[in-house]
Amino acid sequence: MTDIFWIIFIIAIFALVVFETVHSLKRSNTTARLISVYADNTENEKLFDEIYDYCMKDYKLKKIMQKYNATKEDIKFLHKKLMTWGNIKKGHRFIPITSFFYAYTLEYLFTHRDDDDKKVTMRMLNFFHI
Repeated sequence: MTDIFWIIFIIAIFALVVFETVHSLKRSNTTARLISVYADNTENEKLFDEIYDYCMKDYKLKKIMQKYNATKEDIKFLHKKLMTWGNIKKGHRFIPITSFFYAYTLEYLFTHRDDDDKKVTMRMLNFFHI
């Protein structure tokens, strides 16, 4: 009985690792594509649509979006805030786009939406080690 438990446990852990790896790769591919398409065209409405749509489909980000009743206008507002001090592209990271794709940073953006632009952006820069 104990052997069966451990086999099931190991299979469950393996499945979880595979699931989270696929989730991470999907997020990375999406952010890389958005950065390559919109980094030089950050006011394009399609960018905000794509960020919002991704957040509403992602099982982690959707909870945060619903918690704050987030709209596309909220995404635009926060994006503009990040553009003021964080218009920096480094590798596969561009703060005004990448910040919306991680649960921790998205939560931070909504809880500190009324804080100073520089303070919020510096927190994002620190999170992504830029």
